[in-house]
Amino acid sequence: MSEAPRRLLERLGSWIAKIEDGLLVVLLTALVLLAGGQILLRNALGTGLTWSDPLLRVGVLWVALLGAMAATRHANHIRIDVLSRFLPPTAAHYSRFLTDLFTAIVCLLVAWHAGRFVHDEYLNGSLLFAAVPAWACELILPIGFGVMGLRYLLGLFTARRVST
Repeated sequence: MSEAPRRLLERLGSWIAKIEDGLLVVLLTALVLLAGGQILLRNALGTGLTWSDPLLRVGVLWVALLGAMAATRHANHIRIDVLSRFLPPTAAHYSRFLTDLFTAIVCLLVAWHAGRFVHDEYLNGSLLFAAVPAWACELILPIGFGVMGLRYLLGLFTARRVST
């Protein structure tokens, strides 16, 4: 890959990483504060916010996928690859290549179908809680899997491999 496209991809990757990290910090902080506040309201006042439990569930989904995106970025994701430990270096390289290619394909397929699901939710006008549309809460599914799939796919053609 020539220098200009490589720099563009690195800059784009850097911006995506900053957005992911920022969203993770803000969202995790908000979830901790909301859950803590809900506990205090229930124990101290015998009441609570009716919309907080569904919002916390959606927040956990977002944190999980943002965390998976960050783990993929840093190659700290869960990987079960016993075979490559016992293969010679060249065969291990091809094994990792095939594993990463398969992972990219699966992530991109999941992103595609999650996008179709979100689009259907948008067309149906489903609401989750407090008049929040379901599609807005589920939007992290195609975005998260799409970013992970693209990272694996780009890792196949760059010097920095995702799974090394």
